[in-house]
Amino acid sequence: MKTFQGYPRPQGLPGIRNLVAVIPSVFCANTVARRIAEHVAGAVDFCHPVGCSQVGLDLELTARGLKGLGRHPNFSGAVVVGLGCERFRARELAESIAAAGKPVEMLVIQEEGDTLRAIEKGIKLAGRLAEEASRQRREEFPLSEFCLGLKCGGTDATSGMAANPALGWVADRIVGGGGRAIFTEVTELIGAEQILAGRAANPKVAGDILTAIGNMEKRLSIATASAELQHRSALISPGNEDGGITTVVEKALGGIYKAGISPISGVAGYGEWPAGRGLFLLDCVGHDGEAVTGLVASGCQAVVFTTGRGTPTGFPGVPVIKITGNSATFERMRFNLDFNAGPIVEGASIAEVGAELLEKVLCVASGEPTRAELLGHDELFCITRI
Repeated sequence: MKTFQGYPRPQGLPGIRNLVAVIPSVFCANTVARRIAEHVAGAVDFCHPVGCSQVGLDLELTARGLKGLGRHPNFSGAVVVGLGCERFRARELAESIAAAGKPVEMLVIQEEGDTLRAIEKGIKLAGRLAEEASRQRREEFPLSEFCLGLKCGGTDATSGMAANPALGWVADRIVGGGGRAIFTEVTELIGAEQILAGRAANPKVAGDILTAIGNMEKRLSIATASAELQHRSALISPGNEDGGITTVVEKALGGIYKAGISPISGVAGYGEWPAGRGLFLLDCVGHDGEAVTGLVASGCQAVVFTTGRGTPTGFPGVPVIKITGNSATFERMRFNLDFNAGPIVEGASIAEVGAELLEKVLCVASGEPTRAELLGHDELFCITRI
């Protein structure tokens, strides 16, 4: 039976990293949060541009995203930093994290007197949480305690031929072991909705899949309706075209291979942890940062990111394993990529390469750093906006 070494948590899934999250409730507190994390080993900050001057669903999505980060199993505890007059209040964020059984501290800059005092207090609070985290030790967990995020970006023709099928093989093994796998990028599923609906576990899930993709297509149609914006209406990037992918449907049909062949158990909203186990679709856009942030906010302990063109990006505190089906890309970007699925193109079986990828995923889950972690890449943290 496949297992991994993780950190037990009071509630929910085990962590595969053991860090302290320093989360500002509003962009005005970013510098304070960053300074705190810079002075505490084992702390990471989540600076962002939102938290105020938002209303309705826009503000709600910010709240869901930041709450999901604070509850994430890779963080043993959190320090919430507020300004004091923002719309998304620090206390709401802190109470959400505490409800997940995590130790959480809160400070509000306006109550502390100034940023220097807030930074000094925050360093002490984060330092104490980091010290407590350092006493924890890894334990063995089965695949049923693992949640893997599935993502692709910088697609070329080999992504649908090799990298995504290898990842799909891994996703099926995790789901078959009682765990969870989550895929997203709804903007890049247009054209494959009937195939995905046909894999739904029941008629309700099929309807939810069609609704999520249909709503996204309507939003895109409205956003690109103006004749003045037609030169900004392409969903396929120049890199995709250079790699042999010229339409959204081509990208969708290659992209869905990363979700394997397991039945789809449900559709999750942004910042929502899926109920139960199995394979889930996360209703989120295809932008790399927003999609990975959504996967993390939904509880994915790690993300496997397939790329034919190559990408250096990573996420703070959550390992992002970069794989490619293009051996030339792997050689060219070997200090940014973790795994080469290119042998499939050269004749190796999907099962053979998939088994190697699963071992890589479990090694990373047990503490092996990814290339992005070693090089300090954290570009994929990006709170979504409507």
